[in-house]
Amino acid sequence: MPHRTFLCRLIFCAIFSVSVINIFSGASAPSFFLRYSKPAALAHTHVACPQSEIADDVLVVLRTGATESRQKVPVHFRTTLRCVPHFVIFSDLDEEIEGHAVHNVLGGISEDRRKEHEDFKLYNRLQEKGRNGLEGQKVITTESGSSKGDYLNTGNDGWKLDKWKFLPMMDEAYRTMPTAKWFVFIETDTFLGWNNLLEYLSNFDPNKPYYIGKHLYINDIEFGYGGAGFVLSNPAMQKVTKQRSVKVRDYEEFTATHWVGDCALGKVMEDAKVPLHRAFPHFQGDSPATMDPAVSKIDRNAWCYPVITYHHVSPSEIEDLWRFEQAWFKKHDVLLRHRDVFREFVHREIGAEVANWDNMSADKEYNAHDHFNLTDPLESNAWKSFKHCHAVCDSQKDCIQFSYEPGSCSLSHSFRLGYAKPNQRVQSGWMTDRVDDLFLRLEGKCGVRDWFAPMPEGGSFARRRRR
Repeated sequence: MPHRTFLCRLIFCAIFSVSVINIFSGASAPSFFLRYSKPAALAHTHVACPQSEIADDVLVVLRTGATESRQKVPVHFRTTLRCVPHFVIFSDLDEEIEGHAVHNVLGGISEDRRKEHEDFKLYNRLQEKGRNGLEGQKVITTESGSSKGDYLNTGNDGWKLDKWKFLPMMDEAYRTMPTAKWFVFIETDTFLGWNNLLEYLSNFDPNKPYYIGKHLYINDIEFGYGGAGFVLSNPAMQKVTKQRSVKVRDYEEFTATHWVGDCALGKVMEDAKVPLHRAFPHFQGDSPATMDPAVSKIDRNAWCYPVITYHHVSPSEIEDLWRFEQAWFKKHDVLLRHRDVFREFVHREIGAEVANWDNMSADKEYNAHDHFNLTDPLESNAWKSFKHCHAVCDSQKDCIQFSYEPGSCSLSHSFRLGYAKPNQRVQSGWMTDRVDDLFLRLEGKCGVRDWFAPMPEGGSFARRRRR
């Protein structure tokens, strides 16, 4: 065991040395920070905001709805939007939240559609009664993210309205700031890393039509997943608003027959001949609590690369992430990457035994009813106690974590942090040495590339500019 520990430390030191070389070679060259001259930031002089040539050319659009806005919007004024010079909030009800205007964007849907389609029942009550129109409607006050998918909300009246906001939101955003070079769209449960976003966008030509986001498909339509956030350049906005204007009713009919509005936007972008630039792994559909750090899609891993967004993040988690991001950039002059979030923000929460915590272990389950007579004594007894559950995980080399509830033991071959469950009798544990080994293996895959962004003329990869 001492030899193994020494070897792990030796490998870590070698990888750390490569990271230092990357820093000084310019692969992750720093940008310098200043106190942004925005009143909201000046009121809190400890806030570090990025210095960027393009910050004033970006409009951030936060999409919400009356069923959640009072619960989920305010945290963004303290965090996400603190350093953002230009932002607008779109909803299904005109109102004011903490001194900020929230605009009803659904007036951009044709009047007969709003009057006749069943999805607009809640909307019509809201326009008639204001917030009193929410009576009897479930108000969404989620305190933690969800790993089970957005489809669980499709029966909610607020969710039914939400899909109709995407297309009129394009018109309203463009009218709000027609001179913006970039339009960034996020949701209330999206964490947005403003510094990394600006660095990422500096790799793109704003004079070209770009539609940037985490790719998803419904049937043959590719679109940028709204929860992960997506970005349109000014030329792309011009194309999408023009394309929609000549086929308003056709696209409303498409929206009516599909269950998500971001897919409807993808259809318009496809018709306007603006393909999606795939932004994975910088834009994420999961939160740090639910994301597998070893995730890989389209031949890209997540671990090594800078993070711009996380999704399904509760208000308290957004605040925690923002504080972590602020502390990071006050101490470090390099981009914040997924690996930094997992090594320094997530890792500190795990342990060999954590009470009232569900780490979402789900690859294999042992219970008294189905597994009491297995031939392997470790497996047949796994359901009896936390100690027995730990033992069976320890015996299986590919088990990295486990959770125990009375009568049930669950194992997992991949890492998840999960969530506190203060009122439930669930305990979680991680094989911490295996977690450390996993993180080291992931680190070993990293090179000098920062961004998955367009290739410039000449063929060399477009790195972000030094400041």
